[in-house]
Amino acid sequence: MGHVDLPAIATARESEKPLSSEEHPSDHFPDGGFRAWATAFGGFLVQFCTYGYTISFGVYQDFYSQTYLTNQSPSTIAWIGSVNAFLFEMCGLISGQLYDRGYVRQLVIGASLLQAISLFMLSLAKPDQYYQIFLSQGIGSGCAAGLLYIPSMAVVSQYFRKRRELVMTFVASGACLGAVVHPIMLNNTLNGSIGFANGVRASAGLISGLLFIACFLIKPRFPPSKASTTFLATANKCAHDPAYIFGTAGLTIFAVGFYYPLFYLQLDSAMHGLSKTFSFYSLVIMNTSSFVGQLTSGVLVEYFGVPAVLTGSTFVGTVLLFALIGLRTIASVVTIGILYGYSAGIFQALWAPVLAVLSPDPSDLGARMGISYAFMAFGGLIGPPISGALLTGDYIWWRGAVFNGIMGAIGCSCFIAMQVVLRHRDHDSQ
Repeated sequence: MGHVDLPAIATARESEKPLSSEEHPSDHFPDGGFRAWATAFGGFLVQFCTYGYTISFGVYQDFYSQTYLTNQSPSTIAWIGSVNAFLFEMCGLISGQLYDRGYVRQLVIGASLLQAISLFMLSLAKPDQYYQIFLSQGIGSGCAAGLLYIPSMAVVSQYFRKRRELVMTFVASGACLGAVVHPIMLNNTLNGSIGFANGVRASAGLISGLLFIACFLIKPRFPPSKASTTFLATANKCAHDPAYIFGTAGLTIFAVGFYYPLFYLQLDSAMHGLSKTFSFYSLVIMNTSSFVGQLTSGVLVEYFGVPAVLTGSTFVGTVLLFALIGLRTIASVVTIGILYGYSAGIFQALWAPVLAVLSPDPSDLGARMGISYAFMAFGGLIGPPISGALLTGDYIWWRGAVFNGIMGAIGCSCFIAMQVVLRHRDHDSQ
């Protein structure tokens, strides 16, 4: 498809309320300026500290399996990360509705505080005390990240129209930069001289400081709106929108396989006898490539459109999930890590933009994002534990690769169906 301009999330709100007591509503978007870029950078920091930490769980999966939770199976440990990812997306139901009503700063400040508390509580968890880690890292940090995601991404659309796609992908790239920095820091602290407690505290201190800065930078342009579509009305519209249904199904099913390399690549490398140092940096290689993928996704979208780029990234990701069957050497880890990381980065960058394309009414975009992420949450919840169960205690790696590759193929097929519906819709509207 050609270029698809993302809908303006705040356009409806602009027509309902003045920007100030002395100004009349207008369709003007700054598309730049200090306040606009400060808000975008604040969103970037939020992504760095939340989803960037979530997708760094592979470090913890390896550390817990071999050192800190040796009394638990890989599948049981994976539930910590998968519940975190589940709540990250499920909490969008709440944050999406609150965003549509204008409560951006309240969400950002409250959820930032929750993220800081959760990570400092994680540092107090004792070895082989699964429930302590599960409550703080799985539930507490997952809820905080979920409440922060939608407002930090969507608020950017209140400032940018012409460059909205590029700016949104910039904000989303904070997650992949975080997924580069956090594994380096965690691997060198958890496995270093300072140990688990101080290593997690150092990480929590970095995240708390950056979120503190983000709370000052993020500022919405519009006051809370009293006029908003009810959740049930939005859900009813979604249920009668084939393109939205296929898009949400694609996100949900692909998410089942999406987290497999993020959670298991480092452990996979270590269990195949590769050096400990290289295994530590296998996630860094993949996440660095993801960062590049997110940064370049905006350029690709300019030429091919959001749906086509998203479909292409999931097709490549599916092929590479199957390719994990052949992971044996350093060269195979590097190759798969770079290629999968790049496709995964594009996929992550386009979650919000594709839902914007699928939302004809900008005033209910927050709710539509929340609904899609709630379904997607179930994919992230069940995927890693199923993979762990398939691996068993004997680590039979081909089983996980085949299962997650099949899930990726089904998800990619849903995105192809979504494109077909969108093309028919565009044709009928001409």
